[in-house]
Amino acid sequence: MEFAVLAPVGAGVTADPEWMGEFARHVEDCGFESIVVVEHAVVISAYSSTYPYAGSGRMELDDDCPIPDPLDLLAFLAGRTTRIGLATGVLVLPNHHPVVLAKRAATVDALSGGRLRLCVGMGWMKEEVEACGVDFASRGRRADEQIDVMRALWADSGPSGAEYHGEFFQFDHAMSYPKPVAPRGVPIHVGGHSRAAARRAGRRGDGLQPLGVAGADLLALVGLMREEAEKAGRDPERLELTLGHSLGKVTTEKAGRLGELGANRILLTASPTADLSRVKDELSACADRLGLLP
Repeated sequence: MEFAVLAPVGAGVTADPEWMGEFARHVEDCGFESIVVVEHAVVISAYSSTYPYAGSGRMELDDDCPIPDPLDLLAFLAGRTTRIGLATGVLVLPNHHPVVLAKRAATVDALSGGRLRLCVGMGWMKEEVEACGVDFASRGRRADEQIDVMRALWADSGPSGAEYHGEFFQFDHAMSYPKPVAPRGVPIHVGGHSRAAARRAGRRGDGLQPLGVAGADLLALVGLMREEAEKAGRDPERLELTLGHSLGKVTTEKAGRLGELGANRILLTASPTADLSRVKDELSACADRLGLLP
């Protein structure tokens, strides 16, 4: 079982270089597997879209909360750390052109020594996706191509370069360097609570991070992911499952129960406070409970 930590974006500190640098170093020193950051390219104030993970239909973040670009933030944190994994959770895939995203992700991965993991989602805020120039209704079909495009550009295509011909993206003889450290490229996990997310994870992803799902619904999504992997000729046992929990409340017993559900990784949410000493104490206490401290 691995334990990741979500950067406390709600505290308004993730664009503070000294705060985030010290936070990331402490997460690493405590023995956690990775640090995870979120994305919103823009937040459209007074949005009418429904946030699916809160009963109010509104996300917990203020409209003007600082939300740095996730890959730029992870590149910064790569320079402040030495071994901890660097992950998005989630990157809003429709906001990005996959050719440019493939280069950016490969660059962070190469310069960090192969530490990057992408967890991508389709986005729930229609206004944000449309502000990025993408049709909201077709973002799922587009996302399938985006994942395929990135994998094509990361693969060793030899002197002829990569090619791709789809509904949304087309190119021939494309040379994209540097390549990611791992031959298969940067791991791509799929975040979301829908059956479409589970199918996408099974067919194209390296894992699933179901958001706000538990019980029978969770088991159904995991089962669907594995079924789709088998249909696609992929090994379902190689797909990872990331589940969430509170940093302050998780125990080895609770982690064990999540492991029984198939979790390979638990993403822990810290208190949304700008008090760095408090957060560091919370991290240390959690690492001690879980037996992570070196």
